[in-house]
Amino acid sequence: MPVLLALLGFFFPRIVLFFVWFFATGALEHVFGGNVLLLVGGWLFLPLTTLVYAYMFDPMTGGVQGAGMIAVVIAVLFDLGVVGSGVRARR
Repeated sequence: MPVLLALLGFFFPRIVLFFVWFFATGALEHVFGGNVLLLVGGWLFLPLTTLVYAYMFDPMTGGVQGAGMIAVVIAVLFDLGVVGSGVRARR
């Protein structure tokens, strides 16, 4: 079951973010410090990065460190690659 959820998050991160926001009340608000604009911006422009950041967030340190930061950087590169490939395919 966790592998299925991870695959769902990889292919449909916006849907998974919505479900996390809807069912895990307060989880994303805690991660993003109640900044709804940052959460909505992440949902619109970098959904996989937002999902990975929320998963890797450590409440003890108040951020992402170590291997979690590497995962966030990989998610950013993937999000930018997905967005960029659509523009290149239309030319």
